[in-house]
Amino acid sequence: MAIYYDIEQLPSFKNAVLTIGTFDGVHKGHKTILKEVVTHAANVKGESVLITFEPHPRKLLFPEQPMGIITPLTDKLELVSETGIQHIIVVPFTKEFAALSAHQYIETFLVNHFHPHTIIIGYDHRFGQDRKGDIRLLENYATEYQYELIEIPAQLIQEATVSSTKIRNAIATGRLEEASDMLGRPYNLKGKVVHGNRLGRTIGYPTANIQPDDINQIIPAVGVYVIQAKHNGITYNGMLSIGYNPTVTNKRVLRIEANLFDFDQDIYDHNLEILFLKKIREEVKFSSVEALKDQLHKDKVESLKLLLSRS
Repeated sequence: MAIYYDIEQLPSFKNAVLTIGTFDGVHKGHKTILKEVVTHAANVKGESVLITFEPHPRKLLFPEQPMGIITPLTDKLELVSETGIQHIIVVPFTKEFAALSAHQYIETFLVNHFHPHTIIIGYDHRFGQDRKGDIRLLENYATEYQYELIEIPAQLIQEATVSSTKIRNAIATGRLEEASDMLGRPYNLKGKVVHGNRLGRTIGYPTANIQPDDINQIIPAVGVYVIQAKHNGITYNGMLSIGYNPTVTNKRVLRIEANLFDFDQDIYDHNLEILFLKKIREEVKFSSVEALKDQLHKDKVESLKLLLSRS
């Protein structure tokens, strides 16, 4: 798979079969669409192309509506590559790009840069200034610019759109099993291990404090989770707390703290990938550190039970 960030430096694609979208999450619905692009490209002896945008267009178009993303760009590219797409073009979504008229978008962006053989797009796809362009406009210009247009079935588009929204809501409210089912994989978050208050070590539950790589990624709801963590190619079982440590501090600083089982390494400044499996309880303010320690023991027992059931 080839990735391009400069639309002025694109190769000449052979019979380009392309689709366009943010594909945040690259979930089951998205993969069905992308596999259709790959299949059609093979049928016309062409090349499969995905055009995506960075940052997410809603960040620029609707800044008053906060929206966390499911997959940072690097993760999205990796997941798309697994579908067999041959080329990904990452287009910077700027005010200037958003200001292109719908006709300019078709002629100067799609046609002049990609010379598409086929455009595979959803009925609800909007583009150009004030989002005035739609599939009917693409249809009107298909003969003039000599491309075929294939409409993705409405049901599939609705499922994909609804899934993205549902996945965000599920993650934000701690329903990680639901999110994983829609994604087709556990929800993951990558970050660097930073220094914390070291309380965990004093009570037998040392934690790795995670600083997420992408500040725009959705953080699951406050609570305690069963997780797996990847470090240097090895997967470890564990549990993780997202919260404010109310038992030991009054500071309202959100912390992400992972306790990895059977693990005793110094990993400050190392990178971890967290896979969220299930939320097991809410954050609680305990009457004492000893009471907190007792609960952590129960959390570990429950976590190990769930992990064993998955193995």
